[in-house]
Amino acid sequence: MAQTPTACLALADGTIFMGRGFGATGTAVAELCFNTAMTGYQEIMTDPSYAGQIVTFTFPHIGNTGITPEDDETADPVAAGMVVKWDPTEPSNWRATRDLEDWLAARGRIGMGGVDTRRLTRAIRQQGAPHVALAHDPDGNFDIEALVAQARAFAGLEGMDLAKTVTTAQSYRWDETKWAWPDGFGKQTDPKYKVVAIDYGAKRNILRSLASVGCDVTVLPATATAEDVKALKPDGLFLSNGPGDPAATGEYAVPMIREMVDTGLPVFGICLGHQMLAMALGARTVKMNHGHHGANHPVKRHRDGKVEITSMNHGFTVDAQSLPEGVEETHVSLFDGSNCGVRLSGKPVFSVQYHPEASPGPHDSAYLFDDFAAAMDAARA
Repeated sequence: MAQTPTACLALADGTIFMGRGFGATGTAVAELCFNTAMTGYQEIMTDPSYAGQIVTFTFPHIGNTGITPEDDETADPVAAGMVVKWDPTEPSNWRATRDLEDWLAARGRIGMGGVDTRRLTRAIRQQGAPHVALAHDPDGNFDIEALVAQARAFAGLEGMDLAKTVTTAQSYRWDETKWAWPDGFGKQTDPKYKVVAIDYGAKRNILRSLASVGCDVTVLPATATAEDVKALKPDGLFLSNGPGDPAATGEYAVPMIREMVDTGLPVFGICLGHQMLAMALGARTVKMNHGHHGANHPVKRHRDGKVEITSMNHGFTVDAQSLPEGVEETHVSLFDGSNCGVRLSGKPVFSVQYHPEASPGPHDSAYLFDDFAAAMDAARA
């Protein structure tokens, strides 16, 4: 490089990438994944599902639209850091209020540019998501051996319950609806349904999507019990996305979910919520080689063969071979054949692995929120 490197990415196998640091200084240790989305870097960095991970962006132009507070999926960045091809440029977007570098620095997140992200992505695909240490030092002083040792010491996401670290500390109500031109976000003033949403790392746009189909949403912490849910007398139960190993979170979440399913209440899950619902119905989950992270994942809907373009972010998956009798697979990934949806026969209980609220299609999967509303209507009849 023509200038002294100010950032270092050390993989647990000893591979070293040098580059230019931006954002916060210091060191972050995490699992490294790659995301293929061409837009939405701010939403990705603030998605609680990325807790414990550093994101490599395969699209080279990250930061060019700046930062807009309205686009945050939670109050602060949750991903541990980012690795990009080109250094962020000055933002060019009428909605931007600050640039990416300042935002990362203020929120304590490390960025690294000047990396051959194609080579790094190939390594992740071939070898699996590695454990890494990402360091930023403006003076360029790095203890390479110490960084590799930190990467090797990282415990990994298997067996890790991260939902407790990102969930809400207390319950709250949500009535904000989806953004629409020219008024921006709206407000649900005439709800038809009472919904309890369990926050395992919920994205704001999921809650907006629920409110937009007529839901008065009460958000409960990840550790909520069946008694907590029943006390609110909801018309439906929503299980949110979130980070970490579903089997670990499921130790306390699955018994609650199973009890609520037995009541006949409509249940809808997304991402981690999907995985734990499947576990409650008798299936198991497994760690993927490098996971699915991007906004261009084709998913086939079995009932009619329709293909939806979806947004995904998960490193674990439901083992379709473990689905018991009475639990049907509803969707499947056209990339690798992995499970992307389940439904319990005879009951209004369903879930999907992908993110219908993220609108990559852009509206291919919006029907799922309508299906949830219809299920609550039917349950009342």
